[in-house]
Amino acid sequence: MARRRTIPPGRERPARPTALSKPLRTSRPETVPVGRPVSQGPRLARIGVWTALAAGPLALAVALAAPAGTAAQAAVAPAPSTSRPQVDPAGTAAHFVELWLRADADVSDNPVGTAVRAMAPQAELPSRSREAGIPAVVRVTPLRTAYPPGGGWTVTVAAIAEERRGQASSNGTDQAVAQSAARYFAVSGTGGRDGGPLVVTGSPAEVAAPEAAQAGASVFTRPVPSTGPLAVSLGEFLRTYLAGAGGQGAGLERYLSPGVRLSAPAAASYSRIEVKDVAADTELADGRDVPADGTRARVRVRVEGEDRAGTRWPLEYRLVVTARAGRWEISTLESGSPAPASVGVASPSGEPTVTAGGAR
Repeated sequence: MARRRTIPPGRERPARPTALSKPLRTSRPETVPVGRPVSQGPRLARIGVWTALAAGPLALAVALAAPAGTAAQAAVAPAPSTSRPQVDPAGTAAHFVELWLRADADVSDNPVGTAVRAMAPQAELPSRSREAGIPAVVRVTPLRTAYPPGGGWTVTVAAIAEERRGQASSNGTDQAVAQSAARYFAVSGTGGRDGGPLVVTGSPAEVAAPEAAQAGASVFTRPVPSTGPLAVSLGEFLRTYLAGAGGQGAGLERYLSPGVRLSAPAAASYSRIEVKDVAADTELADGRDVPADGTRARVRVRVEGEDRAGTRWPLEYRLVVTARAGRWEISTLESGSPAPASVGVASPSGEPTVTAGGAR
């Protein structure tokens, strides 16, 4: 009979637990072992979402706080134009008539005739008589250009040809006499559009002088007395202006408004200047007294100048004058003087606004 082993108290082996079946779902989530790295993807995604939401209001606040400015935009470069402007045929027509008046059909090797045919192969040349000869001097000036509806162009020119003809004198010797007359010609041609060459299509046609337009009513309706202050000032000014001071205008400053600059004609050399007529466009200029400072008027002055050879020349000037300090001053010479830098102009308070001017 087998003996039972006696186990001392306190050293009993614990009973083995009975194996139980594993449940289908755990009661709590499994923990990750400490030694295994944890993924940061979900956390970074949440940070990115909150940052994007916060950036919207922040960007709006920055935009409102920033100073307003003009955005620089690149200028669109204009496309280069391929068309060229219309060529003015006036110069070509004048040059053609000048050559044509000097040409002679009976001289085949005349270089002038060759030049005419080069410009207009269809043009016929004049046949000159032995008495007439070739003009000594020819001056041609274009007057106007017309463009007919059918195309092409027509230029009217004025020509002065001085011809020297022999004439018997009282003592029986021949004497050359110069004869000149103004003649008018119309020259027709084509070309010149878009910068193309000009072509004269034939001989010139002699025509009548162009009709002058009728002059409108004059604005100078107020006669100025010859002994009045305005006429006296204008006479002194024109005598100094036409005295032949080499174009320097010496002594003119005392007659000019402050800031006005004017040069005298260099070739003028008149020994005498006589004022024939003075007229103004306002009644303020025809009195015996000078009006208030800043008063302005347009005047027309007709004078006669006699040069050192004794020839008398009728001249006409149009000016703008301004009253200042009890006298009339020249503010503008309308026959081509430069614009004044500053002239006396009445201010709303009645006082003239002026700058430093010439010597008095």
